[in-house]
Amino acid sequence: MSRFRSRDVLADRGIVPGEFLLTQDDFRRIAAMLHEDAGIYLPESKATLVYSRLAKRLRALGLECFRDYCALVAAESGLDERQKMLAALTTNVTRFFREPHHFKHLEEHVIAPRSSAVRRGARMRIWSAACSNGQEPYSIAMSILSVISEAASLDVKVLATDIDPNMVAAGADGVYGREAMDAVPQHLKTRWFAPLNAKREGDWRVGEELASLVSFRELNLIGHWPMTGRFDAIFCRNVVIYFEEQTQDMVWSRFAPLLAPEGRLYIGHSERVSGAAAASFESDGVTTYRLRSKGC
Repeated sequence: MSRFRSRDVLADRGIVPGEFLLTQDDFRRIAAMLHEDAGIYLPESKATLVYSRLAKRLRALGLECFRDYCALVAAESGLDERQKMLAALTTNVTRFFREPHHFKHLEEHVIAPRSSAVRRGARMRIWSAACSNGQEPYSIAMSILSVISEAASLDVKVLATDIDPNMVAAGADGVYGREAMDAVPQHLKTRWFAPLNAKREGDWRVGEELASLVSFRELNLIGHWPMTGRFDAIFCRNVVIYFEEQTQDMVWSRFAPLLAPEGRLYIGHSERVSGAAAASFESDGVTTYRLRSKGC
């Protein structure tokens, strides 16, 4: 057998055991599409994850192998399924008040110092740049309300964006189950949420006042950003860790011009601002950065 034939045979072998054939070529095509669409780098060590998350899509579509699935999502007619693939492969781990030190810092160093100006009519804008199903931006909004109780009647907004339209829709819907709500302090839960069913304890819905502070939009961090105004703070946590170094540097660099003077950037516990953008920021706490003043 020639070496070329040997390569063909290897390429046709499944790299993950299961009911559907997933070859190296299939995996590489999926990884390339994920990188192109979302900037996420997918090493072959993630093949089992890809299989487990997409196998249910193959069953739903009645497909027999990943080769057929790749052909579908690569075609113009498969754009809707390609979005479903992206959603399935995107990590959406979130929690109310995840990394509590960030919200304490936000209240003490961003919201409180600006509270008097905001009450006099100044604007306050905070961006949750990978909002998942809304628990992060609603946590930000509750932090604002804890300092400025009348924020809903002032020029205050939290922009919540995510690449996954399903997560954006879930955030806008604002319904959370018992497990998610366990992370919300009782006094905040009863003040800013309402039981979805008064006769059955469990699900809660975001109240109108809290919901009015948060605007949900679909946005790809490696795509076009339509925002023109500046933000007092940006949360982009546990996202760029999935990008290659060059893409990470690009995203950090795009944040700096969108921050107001002394604006803060909150990132994930295993992330660090890198590349050219590092010169624009200085450390202001655990995984917290402050935009440097001009001339510094």
